[in-house]
Amino acid sequence: MPTPTMTQSTSSQSTSLDVEAIRADFPILERRVHGLPLIYLDNAATSQKPRRVIDTLSGYYEHTNANVHRGVHTLSEEATAQYEGARAKVASFIGSCCPKEIIWTRNASEAMNLLAYSWGRANLKRGDRVLLTEMEHHSNIVPWQILSAELGFEIAYVRVADDGTLILDDLPKLLARTKLFSFTYMSNVVGTINPVKELTRAAHKAGALVHLDACQAVPHMPVDVQDLDVDFMSFSGHKMLGPTGIGALWGRRELLNAMPPWMGGGDMIREVHLTGFKPSELPWKFEAGTPAIAQAIGLGAAVDYLEQVGMAAIHQAEREITTYAMQRLPEVEGLRMLGPAADKRGGLVAFTLGDAHPHDIAAVLDNLGIAIRAGHHCAQPLHERYRLPATARASFYLYNTKAEVDLLVKGLHKVVEMFTF
Repeated sequence: MPTPTMTQSTSSQSTSLDVEAIRADFPILERRVHGLPLIYLDNAATSQKPRRVIDTLSGYYEHTNANVHRGVHTLSEEATAQYEGARAKVASFIGSCCPKEIIWTRNASEAMNLLAYSWGRANLKRGDRVLLTEMEHHSNIVPWQILSAELGFEIAYVRVADDGTLILDDLPKLLARTKLFSFTYMSNVVGTINPVKELTRAAHKAGALVHLDACQAVPHMPVDVQDLDVDFMSFSGHKMLGPTGIGALWGRRELLNAMPPWMGGGDMIREVHLTGFKPSELPWKFEAGTPAIAQAIGLGAAVDYLEQVGMAAIHQAEREITTYAMQRLPEVEGLRMLGPAADKRGGLVAFTLGDAHPHDIAAVLDNLGIAIRAGHHCAQPLHERYRLPATARASFYLYNTKAEVDLLVKGLHKVVEMFTF
């Protein structure tokens, strides 16, 4: 298969990706939609998969398929080694943390629910506060709302400014009585990359723990939990070239050890008697039942691929294509972009276009082979903040090109022709 490569520019210090070589690794990019080449700009929702990941999944089912941890036969031992090897790869990928601090989940939503129902139920009470922001994904709002209704603690929110950045003037006041500050590294709507270290320092100074929703960060930039100094972090595999059905919660070992199990069943126990049970050690005490074995192994292959390309190079390439998109999109009459300047955001642009509904925009573009996202992107409170029912969103990854941005702009001009603003 083609090998992902980088080319070093001789005219500047910037590093650019060999995007054509990378694109050759993704079979789906050869597909045609409505007779036209696929232009996939919905990466914030889910990413496409390289051949390496696809082959790893099929290879597991063809040659190794067995349950993990429970057998002494060859297939089980091979499956266990691959499964736990993937955990070690992910631990290294996010900052050389201990593999036992990686808890496998189905996705980041499950990781945040695990945190809420295990740590939250054990540590929160009436009079306490959980601090979120107005730009959070529903998965970082609803679990806390459900738990708040049960336990009676308060939920407060850091407000979002018109430009999509957080308003931090009231942060010291908001952190009073706060036991956990849970916020996103990068907004999946306005694209804002939040000042994680600054927010974490402020939270720790106030005696609060920090959970970081890194779904839009881990796939796109170098992320080091040790350097960021957060206490918990969640992310999903399907947004970082991996399979669906696999995600992770990382937490500091001492915090995870103190948390009770949140689901019961096989593999999360050390002993079970009719009178009670003793949970297993980390990470298995949080992983009840047969796990997503193939998916975890596939995520390990995705990590191998991303590390070979280089996360710093991916981040830089995305910043370049986002800057280009933000230069070109205003050429479309009536288009309004949300969020900050390109140097303060990740690789996505959400926008409105006159009176055209985002679903209509997406439908017109789909007829041109262009896949974008339309809706509130599981961030309805943020859309309410901007008094918008929905937005259209184009999001980029390592296999996207400026030529695809040009075709997006051309397609949006066609939307303008079809709708009277």
